Amino acid sequence: MNIEVKKLVDNIEKVIVGKQEIIVKVITALLSGGHVLIEDVPGVGKTQLVSALAKSLNGVFNRIQLTPDIMPTDIVGFTMLNSETKEFEYRQGVAICNFLLADEINRASPKSQSSLLEIMEENQISLDGRTYLLPKPFMTLATQNPIETYGTFHLPEAQLDRFLMKISIGYPNLQQELEILNMSEKSQPLKELSAVMSINDVLRLKEEANNVFISDKIKYYILNIVNATRNSEFIKLGASPRGSIALMKAAKSFAFIQGREYVVPDDVKEIVGCVLSHRIILSSKGKSRYLDSNFAINDVFKTVAVPTN
Repeated sequence: MNIEVKKLVDNIEKVIVGKQEIIVKVITALLSGGHVLIEDVPGVGKTQLVSALAKSLNGVFNRIQLTPDIMPTDIVGFTMLNSETKEFEYRQGVAICNFLLADEINRASPKSQSSLLEIMEENQISLDGRTYLLPKPFMTLATQNPIETYGTFHLPEAQLDRFLMKISIGYPNLQQELEILNMSEKSQPLKELSAVMSINDVLRLKEEANNVFISDKIKYYILNIVNATRNSEFIKLGASPRGSIALMKAAKSFAFIQGREYVVPDDVKEIVGCVLSHRIILSSKGKSRYLDSNFAINDVFKTVAVPTN
């Protein structure tokens, strides 16, 4: 593993126990310039993970608890007339930060959800004829509870497609949960966490990850996987070209984290599920065959030939 990334992972693991694979995927999304949707039951550490990442990087971290009465202006800001200068001034929303935690995103109204589309895709806010650029890096980490349905609004496909990855943290095992109890008994690990990397370091690592070499064979491998999602009888809507780009970027970042300057098929294999599963819609035949889209992606992935040297 890349030395600098390992230092970051180790620091986050002071708060998040036994979930290194998930931490690495979140960092992969960060280095790819993407956003992450964390879908899991309450209490498994979704908010803790995001907070630990932000504190480890010494970035500006804003959190908004999304509810049906949250307005788009709470997120993107608004302009108002200054009574003294008689000029309109921009008042910032929570989106002006490096790390935005949109907690329980599926509780926000469709109108408020749509206010996130531009900031996630173009890293900017267009308001009243003016454009406001977001800080670099900018990353949205949204959470949602997959169980509750009362008072929630389903995320539309256009919104889901803006997320580079959709991940689930999962429950800890018995030994890990014992460690969590011991850590929480006499201290609060998150409050004691300090930064191990600057924002400028992140920008540099992003550039290095972007320069990782990916051969045409691997690119065709990615395209064949995405095409397979479009031609499966179990999938009604396959992944879009945005999915192909996301898979390529994530594979390059994952390879960089592993300490390599080139992408291998295993890099694609490790991240294909979390990059593509939320970009497809199962057909009626697929719904009767699979528990969720992750299982469908795994089956589709197995049908694609792995490139050889």
